[in-house]
Amino acid sequence: MEPLDITPGPAPVTPVVRQHNAITAARYDYTACQLDIFFYLLSRLRRDDAPDREYTIYVKDVEALTGRQWNYQQLREATADMGSRMFEVESDRTYQQLWMFQRVEYIKGKGCLQIQLSTPIRPYLFNLKENFTSYQLHSALKLSSKYAKRIYQLVSQWKDKDMTRTYPLDEFKQMLHLKDPKGKEPELFQNISQLKARVLDIAVRQVSEHTDLKIDYVLVKKGRAYDAVRFTIARQQPQQLPIPFEQPAEDARAFSARQHLEALGIAQPQLVAQILGDPKHLDQLFKFTYQLKTDKVKATKNPGGLFLKICGLR
Repeated sequence: MEPLDITPGPAPVTPVVRQHNAITAARYDYTACQLDIFFYLLSRLRRDDAPDREYTIYVKDVEALTGRQWNYQQLREATADMGSRMFEVESDRTYQQLWMFQRVEYIKGKGCLQIQLSTPIRPYLFNLKENFTSYQLHSALKLSSKYAKRIYQLVSQWKDKDMTRTYPLDEFKQMLHLKDPKGKEPELFQNISQLKARVLDIAVRQVSEHTDLKIDYVLVKKGRAYDAVRFTIARQQPQQLPIPFEQPAEDARAFSARQHLEALGIAQPQLVAQILGDPKHLDQLFKFTYQLKTDKVKATKNPGGLFLKICGLR
């Protein structure tokens, strides 16, 4: 399908997301796209919001932050699936099954959707007292792996320490929805080498490259088998510049595009102006950057030259 022709939303977005730790540690399975919607929605919440408030999300705003283009079919499938998936929150006294949305409405021709949260989940998202995780929205959105996004949430709870608590592998896998606590679904990445390659190594690389935290992990053995995992944490200055949330979405997208061109080594003013002035080149730039980061495009020697060749500029 063709990308949406949409107008950016007028409201500025705060870069700080605050989320109750019970939700951070809950068991749920969202795709990377669904987590982006989730993170962006969290950024719009305010403590004085009315219980029945509807939140408007302009797709162009999220596109500007992520560099990825969505269409209505993708979004409808994402929110439909999010609506059917539950958060499992367990304490010493209770076990709860929570769903995110009361209602989602797509406004045709406007490129936006309106979301009403379900009543039971609101306290976990709005109670801004003590038991919270705080993390940077631009960092969460820039991570492409869904496991990196979830692990970033997890380690952010401990960012004032130099290490997380030790998580038994069963608990850790259940939080990432790699293992069904009831054993009804097959366990993913049972082999420790698979867990390292497909989850842990990717998460460590992406979080350390794109966020305010540099992390690593330690696998703990019990006897001959690995039994638990913990993460080491160090604060760092993110390599990427913060996204200018105070600017309109189109300005923010141009800002991100300049960052991508700089990373690709494309600095000639005439070329930069030509790319920024052509919507097709801009779309191709964000697509190429995303594919490069997710290893769908291989260009170790001269990625900038490959991008220019794809655009017909070389």
